[in-house]
Formats: sequence, C-alpha cells, structure tokens
Amino acid sequence: MVPRGPDAVIAADPFAGPVRDVSDEVTDDVVIPFAVEPLDVRGRVARLGKSISHILASHNYPSKVSRLVAESAALAVLLASSLKIDGRFQLLARGDGPVGMLIVDFDAPDRLRALARFDAQRLHSMGPSADLIGAGHLAVTIEQGDDLARYQGIVAIEGEGLEQAAQKYFDQSLQIPTRLKLAAAKRASETGISWCAGGIMSQYLPHAKTGGVSARPPATRTRDDAWREAEAHMATVEPEDLVDPSLSSERLLYHLFHEPGVRVFKEQPVRAACRCSTGRIRDILRRFSADERKDMTGDDGMIGVTCEFCSVHRVFDPKELEG
Repeated sequence: MVPRGPDAVIAADPFAGPVRDVSDEVTDDVVIPFAVEPLDVRGRVARLGKSISHILASHNYPSKVSRLVAESAALAVLLASSLKIDGRFQLLARGDGPVGMLIVDFDAPDRLRALARFDAQRLHSMGPSADLIGAGHLAVTIEQGDDLARYQGIVAIEGEGLEQAAQKYFDQSLQIPTRLKLAAAKRASETGISWCAGGIMSQYLPHAKTGGVSARPPATRTRDDAWREAEAHMATVEPEDLVDPSLSSERLLYHLFHEPGVRVFKEQPVRAACRCSTGRIRDILRRFSADERKDMTGDDGMIGVTCEFCSVHRVFDPKELEG
C-alpha cells in the first residue's frame, strides 16, 4: 500500500521549475500522462468509475466476468489514450476458457464501450484462481480513418491472464520495454454496488522529449540502469493502490517517482458511450432483402434489435424499412 505522507510537491518540470503541491483529489474516469525524464520513462495512469459502472450495469455479468471486463477497459484506455489518432481502437481477446470473447472499443477522444461472451456453466464450475480466457490470442486494432493504414497486432495467449498477455504484446509486437499493472474492484455506494478499475503503464522511451527539450541529466545512467530503476519503482505498486478511493493518481505517482522527479500532464477524460443509434440500425436493416427482414419479424409484426454492447432494445416497423 502507498503510504500517506505529508504534503509534498510534484514537478511540472523535474529540473527547471515550477513545482506545485501534489493533488490529493481523487478523480475517476480520467487518464493522466506522466514522464520521469531522468529515467527516460513515459507512462499513463488511469482510473475508471462511473464509466465502467455504466457499462457493467447494462449486463448481468457474474462478478468474475465483470472484474475481467473492468480490467480490460482500463488496459484499453491506457493503450488508446497514448495514441495521437482521430479514430478507433479495439482490444479483442479470444480463448478456449469460460470467457470465449472479450471486446473493448475506444473511440477517440473519450468514448468507451465493452462486452464479454461467456459460458455460464463452465464459469460456475471453475476454481477461484482459474484463468477466464484460456489459450487463444489477444489482438489490438487501430483504425485511424482518412484512408490511413489500419494497424493490427496479435499475440498468442496461453492461460497466463490478461495482464501478462498484454505484457507479451508489448514485448513481442511493439518491442518497447513496458511494465503494466491493472486492478478492478467493487465499491459500495448509496445506490448499491458499483465498479471501479485502474491501471498504470510505464515505458522506456529514450528518444521521447517533452516540451521540446530533454530534461535528463548528462550521462548519469545507462539504459539498463534507468529501466531497472523504473521497474523497481513499478514493482511496488499493489492492485489496491490503483482503485483506492482515498488515493489520488498524483499521490501514487509521487510515491513511485519522487526521487528521480515526475512530471504530469493534462488529464484526459473517459466516458461510457456506445456507437449504436436508431438511424444506424435502420440503415443496416434496409440493406437486407424483404424476405430476410420477414424472417426477422416477430409475432407482433415488428423487428426487434438489441445492442450487444449497451443492451438498448429498439423496435422497427418492417413497412418503414421498405424502399
């Protein structure tokens, strides 16, 4: 657990003022970029509250599945918010475990949605520590729009869990030294039980600069020394630190990196929002033939469509879809 020390300072620039007090205000549904420039480390810390609670409230997932979806959402937010794109980011996990598929979509700059498909019978019979996804693959897809190239990175997963699978993606696909921690937990609130999720990611990026000027002191550390020190700091993070309602992200960063100096940047908001709309679904239904729409029509003479992400149910009159 991160200790609560006296008020301290967090650097706007670790080597050339100004500095300010560490904020102890706990803010959910934001991503905070940070830099530890003496170690050539860049990273992000994310906290999700209302956004992930809203997403999970749309489904009746068992607690194990909800936790996995929440952690996956935190991972997707950490990855997607670090990309300078005006497009879409998708995290997809498929496996032979009880949770056969898991999808998290992030639409820049702030819209998040997620879903899971699972076998309830297998889930009920599994042990408390068993992996939910099993063996399969983890895929990251980036669609930037404007006729730009579509990127997809895929790594095999072999029952090691989401956090370790994501670590493998960084090691094999991106080949960027990265350390990652994820967590999710239930919270008791006035309206019942809600969910929260958190994550922190640090990466060794020796050629990255902030403010156009590198603040690293001259020749004080080799790459191995710098990254080894950053890894040692990250190893002290406990899952409860990432979802502690009394511990702010800034306080966590200060505790981890106050010795070399940490610089934080403007937070980025996150909100739950689905892509579905009545107009979009209507356009899709109109692409089917009249016979196909007839097969979709229920006993009441209407076509019902439920969004798998947000569970919103919409009803359409087949006559309005003709032409």
